[in-house]
Amino acid sequence: MKSHLIHLALAVIFTALLFGGQWFWYTTVSAKSAAVAGLQEQIVAKTETMGRIASARAALSEIIGDETTVQSYFVPENGVVGFIDTLETKGKTQGSLVEIASVSKGEDLTKPTLVLSLTISGTFDAVMRTVGAIEYAPYAVTVSQFSILQEEKGGWRADMKISVGSVKTAVTTP
Repeated sequence: MKSHLIHLALAVIFTALLFGGQWFWYTTVSAKSAAVAGLQEQIVAKTETMGRIASARAALSEIIGDETTVQSYFVPENGVVGFIDTLETKGKTQGSLVEIASVSKGEDLTKPTLVLSLTISGTFDAVMRTVGAIEYAPYAVTVSQFSILQEEKGGWRADMKISVGSVKTAVTTP
């Protein structure tokens, strides 16, 4: 009878050890699975972040061209001489003489502008074509004053004051 009790006790102890080992490995594997699930969530979050960064970079590269186009409508403060040369060239192309009487900064601080006083001389047709070319130039140009008169020699002269949108310096995008 003692041998049956010893066998029973050994079977119970062996079963208890098996259940204890099962429980130990189950909790160990569960903890590792939870850690792996956390790492997987971090990987998914990082992947989504990388996707957003890539789409933002793509959007920025598309916007660069638009920004350059918009900036081309404004005259940078360090590009006034080039703009004046452009006005004089427009006059020569139309057969008139463009003279710049003065250049100053506009008074509105929220919208920086350059104010130019011009005199355009030539035939009536050439003067009016030059005025149109300046007014419809690819810049943010506003004509604030305009007068035209016939000179004694038979030529025409237009005096105009224009405001041109300006930026502090030329914008360069990396």
